[in-house]
Amino acid sequence: MDIAVVGLSHKTAPVEIREKLSIPEDKIEKAIAHLHSCFHIEEAAIVSTCNRLEIYAVVTKTEQATQEVAQFLAEHSQLPSDDLSQHLFTLRQQDAVKHLMWVASGLDSLVIGEGQILAQVKHTHKLIQQHNGCTRRILNHLFKQAITAAKRVRTETAIGTGAVSISSAAVELAQIKVQNLSECRVTIVGAGNMARRLVQHLLAQKVTQISIVNRSIERAKELANEFSDTQLQCYPLDEMMTVVAASDLVFTSTSSIEPLLDRAKLEASLKPNQPLMLFDISVPRNVDADVNELTHVQAFNVDDLKTVVVQNQESRRQIAMEAQALIEEELKAFHTWWHSRETVPIISCLREKIESIREQELEKALSRLGSEFTNKHQKAVEALTRGIVNKILHEPMVCLRTQQDVETQRLAGEALQMLFNLEACVISRHLLDAEKQPSAVTSSQT
Repeated sequence: MDIAVVGLSHKTAPVEIREKLSIPEDKIEKAIAHLHSCFHIEEAAIVSTCNRLEIYAVVTKTEQATQEVAQFLAEHSQLPSDDLSQHLFTLRQQDAVKHLMWVASGLDSLVIGEGQILAQVKHTHKLIQQHNGCTRRILNHLFKQAITAAKRVRTETAIGTGAVSISSAAVELAQIKVQNLSECRVTIVGAGNMARRLVQHLLAQKVTQISIVNRSIERAKELANEFSDTQLQCYPLDEMMTVVAASDLVFTSTSSIEPLLDRAKLEASLKPNQPLMLFDISVPRNVDADVNELTHVQAFNVDDLKTVVVQNQESRRQIAMEAQALIEEELKAFHTWWHSRETVPIISCLREKIESIREQELEKALSRLGSEFTNKHQKAVEALTRGIVNKILHEPMVCLRTQQDVETQRLAGEALQMLFNLEACVISRHLLDAEKQPSAVTSSQT
């Protein structure tokens, strides 16, 4: 078994590529099922955000499995494999584990230290628990360890102190592009978490004229009610163009997979040469690229935020180095767990063999004692022998399971197999575990 990650991010692909790879939440389950049907993939998980699409997998053969993932991504995005491959990265085992910990901690984000990614990784962990089943537990443990690492980074360093988000970076970019942001008429299309943060940052900049447009007017009103001391105007999506035409700035942040604004709609709604700025922080993009053909309209997307966040990054690099030390500790913990899996068959067989001896000897002793030996006495002797076995086995089992030096652990395991004649038992245990493990072959045939 091996762990691999195949994906792309804001570091390897522009937004026009990332949006083609984006997998909507209601399609995640189907995508995971498809990946499970691949011959060399045992477990799969998908992290899909505006800045990355990464597939984590437990694989039997790394090279073949990564090819299967790349093929899936090419089919999903409808991009030629050769065009897509130049944007993909592949990491395996320890590098893949470390990468996930960096991602969960916000160290690989466009804005170093942003906290929203941890919530997204937690959501992926829940999906793993739902779709991988109890016998597929490697990714479950990996994501659990990554979440632990991220929590430590956020609590034991200052990485989250004053950390800007995508939303705050978008507002900061707007400040750079306009003379007086507080006097602008601003429209936000969308009413989710990103929109909430946009409202917060706009209010902090003394913006008073804010309209919210959303497919669900009720959801827009719920958002507005969270800022009850302000006058936020709410509109349904079918009034969007009227509201946009009355705005100076428009921020778009929805989960729509199709553009909501394009050149034709703007030309039909705006007055001749009416200036307008669009800040699209959605992936897939809510604003079509053809709006750039309008000379009086300026459009910015998430990739344009890089110019804003660079100045904030340098001061956070020292904190990132502190975070790296914590991640190294969690890497060691996962490494220990990973190799302890190899000891499970040995420990199980040793316990079964000793338990069998205990039961046989107890049965002999009870038969010699005869009927005068009451049930109460039998239970006491039963508990006594179990206690002796558990205490004798406890230290060698803990030592074998928690041994951090891989070679020492291997030699200790071999010694136990030889001393207690466990080799045949361990081999059969491996075969039994393989039969219990849902196979990719079975999945592909059903």
